[in-house]
Amino acid sequence: MTLWTPDPTFYPSPRDAAAAAPEKLAYVAAFDRSAERPDALAVLDTDPESSSYGQVVGWTDLPYTGDELHHFGWNACSSALCPSAPHPHVERRYLIVPGLRSSRIYVYDTKGRVSPELVKVVEAEDLGKRAGYSRPHTVHCGPEGLYVSALGGYGEEGPGGIAILDHTSFEVLGRWETDRGPQYLAYDFWWHINHDVLVTSEWGTPSMIEDGVVGELLLGRKYGHRLHFWDLRRRRHVQEVDLGDQYQMPLELRPAHDPTKKYGFVGVVTSVEDLSASVWLWYEEGSRWAVRKVVDIPAEPASPDDLPDVLKPFGAVPPLVTDIDLSVDDQRLYVSCWGTGELKQFDVSDPFKPVEIGSVRLGGIVRRAAHPAAPGEPLAGGPQMVEVSRDGRRVYVTNSLYGSWDDQFYPDGVGAWMAKVDAESFTLDERFFPHGDDFRGLRVHQTRLQGGDASSDSYCYP
Repeated sequence: MTLWTPDPTFYPSPRDAAAAAPEKLAYVAAFDRSAERPDALAVLDTDPESSSYGQVVGWTDLPYTGDELHHFGWNACSSALCPSAPHPHVERRYLIVPGLRSSRIYVYDTKGRVSPELVKVVEAEDLGKRAGYSRPHTVHCGPEGLYVSALGGYGEEGPGGIAILDHTSFEVLGRWETDRGPQYLAYDFWWHINHDVLVTSEWGTPSMIEDGVVGELLLGRKYGHRLHFWDLRRRRHVQEVDLGDQYQMPLELRPAHDPTKKYGFVGVVTSVEDLSASVWLWYEEGSRWAVRKVVDIPAEPASPDDLPDVLKPFGAVPPLVTDIDLSVDDQRLYVSCWGTGELKQFDVSDPFKPVEIGSVRLGGIVRRAAHPAAPGEPLAGGPQMVEVSRDGRRVYVTNSLYGSWDDQFYPDGVGAWMAKVDAESFTLDERFFPHGDDFRGLRVHQTRLQGGDASSDSYCYP
């Protein structure tokens, strides 16, 4: 009798995920800002015992140009073991890769190969006609299927929202929301899966973001500044929480991995009042949701001569918190300050009172801090996308945010680099610094780790 067993990279609990074997490969989205060449998936060797450690060992070009790869994810993960919607016999095998500018969604097979192989393309028209959305942004594997957030509507600016794809055929099933309430702007989404709660954040519609930061919109406080809470099962909007319109662009959501907990963190790019950035906590207060600012990161004074045009009037470098990541044990929060070129580490064992315990500098609009592996090489960009290994020991960062925004804040070029930080000592690994020509002239954005990582999985058992 043949027995089906779940994918060994599905973990019932965060504890099981942390105890699993470490990743040996990292998949990285690489894109061509000029849109003259195809974007690509680069594969990095992350095994310190390997002779090719820290090198690009796999590479797959996309079939078209002009996609601008952004936030991709796995077709299936640990949520497949949840009793409310079990899918234990799917595999963590395919990478679901959205093109933020093209609105295409690509499906790549990683099984039995180093360089992923294309198996399906979901065209923009399919996403638009079946779900009513465009500009797919973030992918999460979850109950009943694949969830894909989108920034725009089909043939119109908005509203943005969430589309559902089938786990196995990857066909677009339709729009997730049955009642969106006041929600219009979209960006990230996550959930407290055991409690039937979904959370969404806000950025802007395609025209608000695709050509860079629009000063009039920013100073006019028109970008997103709210969180939305939803009934996950009924797919209905429940509550809107406004952070205050001075806090522009609450982006990345990181809920507690412990499925018995109902709190999470969101990073806010900037305050229009003083250019500071911040991290906020959402939590349940009675029968309602509340938010509280728990980390405040001030702007750094700078000479206008050292600043790009977009910042010269302010005489300061904003931190620009553009990504955060929470370790699987919920003890450490990592905050990328893309403007100042800093990665911060916080002890969040008490989520209401984070304590900064580490910092590394790389790049930055003014500092241009070098990597210790190449001390004479000033770096552009800064720690941007952050990914933490399941065991919490390794932190990977890449340096590009979004093509048009790169060009505004780093007008001399953002380059391409990836770095690895040891979480315990909070120092940079000098053996791991792929950069420049390693990425064949493309810019690098999000990282996914073989077997899952701190921002790919949700768990149903504590």
